[in-house]
Amino acid sequence: MKYSGIGGQAVIEGIMMKNGDDYATAVRKPDGEIAVQKDRYVSMTEKVKFFSLPFVRGIFSFADSLILGMKTLTFSASFFEDDEDEGEPGKLELFLDRVFGEKLEKVLMGAVMAFSVVMAVVIFMIVPLLLANFLRTFISSETLMAFIEGLIRLGIFIGYVLLVSRMEEIHRTFMYHGAEHKCINCVEHGMELNVENVRKSSRFHKRCGTSFLIFVMLISILLFMVIRVDTLWLRIVSRIVLIPVIAGVSYELLRLAGRSDGGLINLISKPGLWTQGLTTKEPDDSMIEVAIAAVEAVFDWRAYLAENFPENGAKEKAV
Repeated sequence: MKYSGIGGQAVIEGIMMKNGDDYATAVRKPDGEIAVQKDRYVSMTEKVKFFSLPFVRGIFSFADSLILGMKTLTFSASFFEDDEDEGEPGKLELFLDRVFGEKLEKVLMGAVMAFSVVMAVVIFMIVPLLLANFLRTFISSETLMAFIEGLIRLGIFIGYVLLVSRMEEIHRTFMYHGAEHKCINCVEHGMELNVENVRKSSRFHKRCGTSFLIFVMLISILLFMVIRVDTLWLRIVSRIVLIPVIAGVSYELLRLAGRSDGGLINLISKPGLWTQGLTTKEPDDSMIEVAIAAVEAVFDWRAYLAENFPENGAKEKAV
């Protein structure tokens, strides 16, 4: 495997692929046609030098992924909005439009992102702590308590994924997620980007966001085993305050895993790859076609193969 620099995410009936500052979103429209939108997004880590420092860039890269994710999800959803007349706008809609005007969409997007982050912190950081706290009457070891809290956190995450995967729309999104990984694996393993080669490529990839979340949970266990405070409210504060630290370390591990194929890195990547068995599914050929369209809009895979796998071209000529 050779690092390509491309990454992406699944959206509604489609895939976004990013290469440098360029990104493209490909969506399979209801009529079967593939719509591709290409644009540029300059990361916060490029705009501010401090944000690009190791262990700092992780939190801002995560914020970038949230912003870009919302933009591409909004684009993909636009093809599946109800065309029926929704009637006159309500009083709240008129008020918001009058206050924010053309900025309304950005304001709503920001509000949704903020709400999502707050809920994620509550569900995956605070709730596990509160649930584990009920066991303090029976367990005196702080190390064991941190471990139990981590297991509860992991259990909530896996349970959430299993629950939402039962929804047809989410299941299809997980299939597109698999198509995204298979496309990247295809080119990073030196194969031409076509449906046949993508189909036989792996749907698991070490740079996946799922692996990032698993790193976050595992590192939080280790960190909270070391950092101990006496009262419940201070433990709650510590979980919130240390999120940037955990995210920063997790990002560096994910970044290292995506660029290395060593034995130790492959070993610590295993939990994330196992969890991808839940968040990725095998795609059908029509989904693979969408993924290929997204890749080709931002990435010259032929030039990449010629530079990184010249032996493959030599073999083809010999044949």
